[in-house]
Amino acid sequence: MNKIGIAGLVGGAILAAMAGVANAEISERTIRVGSTLTPEHPNGIAVEAMAKCAADRTGGKMTIQGIHNAALGGDQEMSQAARAGTLDMFMTTTSPLAGLEPKLGVFDLPFLFNNPEEALAVLDGEFGEYLSGLMPQHGLVNLGYWDYGVRQITNSKRPIKAVEDLSGLRMRVMQNNVFIDSFSALGANPIPMSWGEVFPALETGAIDGQENPILTIADAQLADVQDYVSKTNHVYSAVMLMYSGPLWEKLSAEEQAVVTECAAEATKVQRSEMAGRVDAAYKKVIEAGMEVNEVEPAVIDAMRAKLASVYEKHSQSVGADVVERLNAAIAKVRK
Repeated sequence: MNKIGIAGLVGGAILAAMAGVANAEISERTIRVGSTLTPEHPNGIAVEAMAKCAADRTGGKMTIQGIHNAALGGDQEMSQAARAGTLDMFMTTTSPLAGLEPKLGVFDLPFLFNNPEEALAVLDGEFGEYLSGLMPQHGLVNLGYWDYGVRQITNSKRPIKAVEDLSGLRMRVMQNNVFIDSFSALGANPIPMSWGEVFPALETGAIDGQENPILTIADAQLADVQDYVSKTNHVYSAVMLMYSGPLWEKLSAEEQAVVTECAAEATKVQRSEMAGRVDAAYKKVIEAGMEVNEVEPAVIDAMRAKLASVYEKHSQSVGADVVERLNAAIAKVRK
């Protein structure tokens, strides 16, 4: 098994190498980590934790540098750079990678999970290991799953209190067919767009709304250009912390062990930060003037009904076996 194959599983073999890391096997190097979000987001806080961990374990030889605010491009641009070996690490939700690995599209199917805790339990189990094992063939190594939260709808026109309220809204969605088809089925006009373009497009009125977890909504100061947040909880988003496959192979076993161990520590920090900041994020957007509304269960049921054809279509494109495997994992954690 090559280095990527081992790393893809992020298994105990690499962690075992942490015992007595030899500084002779650690080179002076700077590892760049790309993110579309701000350094204040839990993802940014976690990168700082990972950097401190790496510096401590290598006597300062390994520097991990976060590069935020989409300075290196959107998710797809960073993915391409990592696969080409010109970017060390990046983080992305699973959705932008579904074009690369269709099985990741399973997480874009609407209304799968009851809450983030349920989703993380699935990702920390066999199903998460299965998805990680798919990435080395695409030149990427997954070092952990971070919590991005459940997605909500914002717009500048009206609160979403019925399915019909989505009709005609020009909604930014990720460059992902499941999201495009889902919002089309709900009556909106979905417009695929990279995250770096969203704020100016909202500001100029080129689009009416977008959908993201509340921390991203608050952190990106969308209250400046949006009036309403509707709590649809339509999709849970997980973040994958990716290392470039070609560059991973250039690390020594000891360096791989440091990065893997520090990524695991960063995962704990990121999840803790997320869990503690959701209520504060809602308070922040309300204080900034946004109106937040709960969406009634009957309206969610109506959305589910309209999305049934999307679920059926994309279950086939993702793979019926993958959907079945995920549903079995969800059932297991619900026991």
